Amino acid sequence: MSLSHFDAQGQAHMVDVSDKEVTDRVAVAEGTVVMLPETLEYVLAGTAKKGDVLGIARVAGIMGAKKCSDLIPLCHPLPITKVALDLVPDEALPGVRITATVKTSGQTGVEMEALTAVSTAALTVYDMLKAVEKSMRIEGIRVVLKDGGKSGRYEAK
Repeated sequence: MSLSHFDAQGQAHMVDVSDKEVTDRVAVAEGTVVMLPETLEYVLAGTAKKGDVLGIARVAGIMGAKKCSDLIPLCHPLPITKVALDLVPDEALPGVRITATVKTSGQTGVEMEALTAVSTAALTVYDMLKAVEKSMRIEGIRVVLKDGGKSGRYEAK
C-alpha cells in the first residue's frame, strides 16, 4: 500500500481526482467531550456564561466542515450538500457526544470534513465551558461510516 498524498519522489501533493467518477458520498464521524457532572449541568440548564453551548457548537461544526480544505493542506475543496451535527448531553459519560454527517456528490470523499466538523464542535464546547472546567477531555474522534466512491463502504466496528 502506498500513501496517495506523496508522489514518486516522496514529495507531498494534492491527489489528482479528475479521472474519478462523480458519486454520492457520505461520511459520519463521532467524538466526545468528557467533563465533570457539575460542568455538564451548565450545558443542561443552558446557563453557561457564553450562551447556548450546544447550539453554538453545532454552528461551529458546520462552519468547520465548510472550511476543511482551508485547514488541511492537501484536502480538496468540495461542494458539500449536507452537514448535520448531533450534540447529545450524556450524564453517564458525563459530557457531550458529538456526531457529524457530511454529504457530497463528487470525486472524493468527505471523511475529513466530518472529522473537522466533530473536532470544531468539540473545541467550541471546550471554549464555551473552559471558565468552569479546564480539565475537560476531547476523546474518541473517528470516522464511523464512509460510503460512496471506488473504495465502497466502511463501517467502524
